[in-house]
Amino acid sequence: MDRDSTTAAGRARGLARPFHSLTNGPQELGCGGYSLTALAGQYGTPLYVYSADHIIERFGYFERALAGREHLVCYAVKANSSLAILRLLAEHGAGFDIVSGGELRRVLTAAPEAVGRVVFSGAGKTAEEIDFALESNILAFHVESEAELKLLAARAARRKRKARFSLRVNPDVFAETHPYISTGLSEHKFGIEISQARRIYNEARSSRWLVAHGVSAHIGSQIRTAEPFGAAMARVARLVCELERDGIRLRSVDAGGGLGIDYEGSAEFDPQAAVNEYVAAIEGALKGLDIKLLLEPGRFVVAQAGALLARVLYVKRNGKKTFVITDAGMNDLIRPALYQAWHEIVPVRPRPGAKKVVDVVGPVCESGDFFAHDRRMKPVEPGDLVAILDAGAYGMAQSSNYNSRPRPAEVLIAGNEVRLIRRRESHEELLAPELVGLTGAAV
Repeated sequence: MDRDSTTAAGRARGLARPFHSLTNGPQELGCGGYSLTALAGQYGTPLYVYSADHIIERFGYFERALAGREHLVCYAVKANSSLAILRLLAEHGAGFDIVSGGELRRVLTAAPEAVGRVVFSGAGKTAEEIDFALESNILAFHVESEAELKLLAARAARRKRKARFSLRVNPDVFAETHPYISTGLSEHKFGIEISQARRIYNEARSSRWLVAHGVSAHIGSQIRTAEPFGAAMARVARLVCELERDGIRLRSVDAGGGLGIDYEGSAEFDPQAAVNEYVAAIEGALKGLDIKLLLEPGRFVVAQAGALLARVLYVKRNGKKTFVITDAGMNDLIRPALYQAWHEIVPVRPRPGAKKVVDVVGPVCESGDFFAHDRRMKPVEPGDLVAILDAGAYGMAQSSNYNSRPRPAEVLIAGNEVRLIRRRESHEELLAPELVGLTGAAV
């Protein structure tokens, strides 16, 4: 595939917002100088496209902001668990925050050498998952209940392996975000009441198989101001000091993730400045503590690195409504249906004409199958391509086979190379795990 040349300004825009107009030929959206039209022609649609350069640039923001402190940036695997992306981040020194045994298997497949940089979060770890993580020798378990800590001690004793743990405390700090992705209040299922943590750490000293490694807190996702992070860490810092007086010396504080992105593409948004402000709030709360800082960014690293390409199937009117129906649906990107999330949607090759108010929807048999309601867009016709931007986080990771639809292919643009990192599923693969019960046969 030919790679279109770009100007220096275009390359700069590509890191801030990696999907931008190409400089040669007719106006057309590209990524890293590659034509999205050509990518769709080669790999089909729906298609996820990611920029490796953008991912590494975003990861680097955290590394630069934390340069003066011992730290580990643990990428939140749940945001986008592509093996190629995990490998890319591991090569640049990332650790990983996992929430299941399946995610641990992904890290071990993509970057086995990084297992010592893995922390295991999640409110519902099974005994089998704990055993697997113990055998793999991960960095630490983020324990979310007294019952889980008891189970961890029992599984560690059975295997005669020390289990490093951090209590995930709930600081009861409110953060302005969608209620489905808020996790820091006492009414949420996550974590342990911070008022109970000191007692639990002290009681854990009676187990020879438990090692108090640190303390963790995560207050939610898509948070756009730094103050809640600072408030949460101030409460964590007080706990660390209390434990030190008890003779319990923790090695790490994990401030979680949750730093939000600008989904609407404001020119004023400066991602490095946002990271600096976020880190400064955390550092201010931990001032005077000689302790390693862990962060768990996910969305901030990968969201704007990805776009979902879709082809327009039909443009139709129902009463006063105009619907743009695409070949991508809620099974490919569920965020708008699940969270009422806003994603910018742009034609890959804009047509002349004034913008029109349309609903952008998919082919799934649900009224909730939409990407945008009452959105002003340049005109599109059947066969045109549209790009649903900022879809690199919680896009493919939350996709499904609803309506028996195969999930999309994924490509990664890395420097001068386009790599297919996941092929499109086939209908045969969807049916392969199922069994047809025969009349009279034993089941």
